[in-house]
This record gives sequence, structure tokens and C-alpha cells, in this order.
Amino acid sequence: MKQVTLNIPDKKFTFFMELIKNLGFSKEIEFVSEPSKEQILSDIQQSVLEVNLIKKGKLKGIPAKDILNEL
Repeated sequence: MKQVTLNIPDKKFTFFMELIKNLGFSKEIEFVSEPSKEQILSDIQQSVLEVNLIKKGKLKGIPAKDILNEL
């Protein structure tokens, strides 16, 4: 089986997905959307908040060594 990655303009996405579904040859359709600027900023703010809580001892962190060992 082959895989194709496409960049579809937002205004054409709904049409494209309907077209692909109606072709009938694809069993699984997966799409990944890019996060918005607001979502990225929100994620960064949440990360900074968590780091500050870890530094204050109010939240338990995970050592980087443990994270790397999981890979």
C-alpha cells in the first residue's frame, strides 16, 4: 500500500474529503491539521506554567533521562 501526503487549502478541504470518500478505494482516511497560532501560544504558556510549578515543588516532573529511556 502507498501513502500520499497533500496540502489542501482550507476552503477546499471539505470538498476534497467528500471526493476521496466517494472514490471508494481508500479504506482509511487520516488527516492532520496544523495547530493554530493561538493553540501554539496556549501550549507554550501551559508548559511555562508547569515548569514553574515543578521548580516550586508543587508538581512532580519527569527526569529527561527517563523520557529518553522510553524512546
